[in-house]
Amino acid sequence: MCGRYQSNLPKEALARIFNAIPSFDVQTIRYNAAPTQLLPVVRYDPKAQERTLDLLRWGLIPHWTKDLKIANTLINARVETAVTKPAFREAFKSRRCLVPAAGFYEWKASRIGTKHPYSIAPRDAPVFAFAGLWENWMNPADGHSVRTFAIITGSSNSLMADLHNRMPVILDGMLWPAWLGEDEMTPAELEKMIAEPYPSQLMTAHPVSTRVNNVRNDDAGLIEPEQTAPR
Repeated sequence: MCGRYQSNLPKEALARIFNAIPSFDVQTIRYNAAPTQLLPVVRYDPKAQERTLDLLRWGLIPHWTKDLKIANTLINARVETAVTKPAFREAFKSRRCLVPAAGFYEWKASRIGTKHPYSIAPRDAPVFAFAGLWENWMNPADGHSVRTFAIITGSSNSLMADLHNRMPVILDGMLWPAWLGEDEMTPAELEKMIAEPYPSQLMTAHPVSTRVNNVRNDDAGLIEPEQTAPR
């Protein structure tokens, strides 16, 4: 599960890291990125043979649905079923993307029954690259086009296992070309590529304020470590 993350790197930095061309002028820095928001996503344009950095709405809407509300249930795609589930299988074949994240949040259950948020961030890198899927949905009511995305999740590594049994699928830079479609890959090869969780030693985790629970709170203070958290 991944329901909140940090999208707080400016587009200039993202463009440099991912070698992508931004398609937008105005960007909202997010320390508490949440579903339905417009967030930076890296895609590959095969015609221009270049990567683009675009703003897409978090919560995938399959092109065949008539109901916008389905996006509320499709913020994540499970790695085990993404290639076969009707909502994701076409995107898995030809509409894959990278979702830049400076970190993400997960909630750990305590012995007293409450849950406390943790921030999980790269240890020696400025950003994670989540494996994502995107769609272009046409509103039948007004013909308006909406581009959306979902984050693929898989099994937790040893660091995350203490917090949650699932985590985003994070891709090493060497895998970006294959995932984006720059290199020819079969669905089976892609499934194998994203099957293993990201190495624990490349990540850090620390408790943060419960202020992150409210999506209206969105500032740099959210990622500051808290001294203690309930056990």
